[in-house]
Amino acid sequence: MFNRRKQEARGSSTPCGHRAYAVGDIHGRLDLLDRLLEVIDEDLERRPARKAVLVLLGDLIDRGPDSRGVVERLRTHRHDVLQPYCLAGNHEEVLLRLLAGERGILDSWLKYGGAECLRSYGGDPATLADLDERAALRTIKEAIPAEHVRFIASFADTLTFGDYLFVHAGIRPGVELSMQSQSDLRWIRAPFLDHQGEHGFVVVHGHTITDGVDVQPNRVGIDTGAYRTGILTALVLDGEERWTLDTAVTESSR
Repeated sequence: MFNRRKQEARGSSTPCGHRAYAVGDIHGRLDLLDRLLEVIDEDLERRPARKAVLVLLGDLIDRGPDSRGVVERLRTHRHDVLQPYCLAGNHEEVLLRLLAGERGILDSWLKYGGAECLRSYGGDPATLADLDERAALRTIKEAIPAEHVRFIASFADTLTFGDYLFVHAGIRPGVELSMQSQSDLRWIRAPFLDHQGEHGFVVVHGHTITDGVDVQPNRVGIDTGAYRTGILTALVLDGEERWTLDTAVTESSR
């Protein structure tokens, strides 16, 4: 059960014969990820593609109840058609910084979804209050399997795909892609979101929650707030066509 909505083409195109399924911020919602992957398989059955990529736009973890399940699902995901690419979001960045021993960010991590992430790995955030910061960081590190850390650390920051650029948060306008700071790619909002000029490609991003897919001439935002709305969205790009798939169930889709 899902919605499929056609999007107006803007003249941009994917590489010839290639399709992309870009998935917005999952934030620990394994249930929605599983459902959306089924929807993508159904879409591929209806409209077969010779070559296709599955692009996860970052923020796989935190906030929702099953960060561990999401990471394991994608770490072990194998598909006959879809080639997966995982991009790093700001939440992956903060977790890796914590695991590397950085101090001073633990309270913020717990407040913005880290507590739920730790619970999914069998840890109890309440016990951290009784520990000094170094011991708390060791506890978190011991809870998260090394293979998950290696997987998250392998995420790229961008993926170019024909006339499209996939990235978690966005880019700084007027700066060449090769000169973009990692911080902007994972954290930027207003300078990017407010910019109305061309970037040289259409940027497909997550990071900023919107009520529905945010289609602009120079960018498409697909973070539909899955962890709190129950709507996880995929933008499909094939040649000059665009359409969206999501996990929202409506009367018209039943």
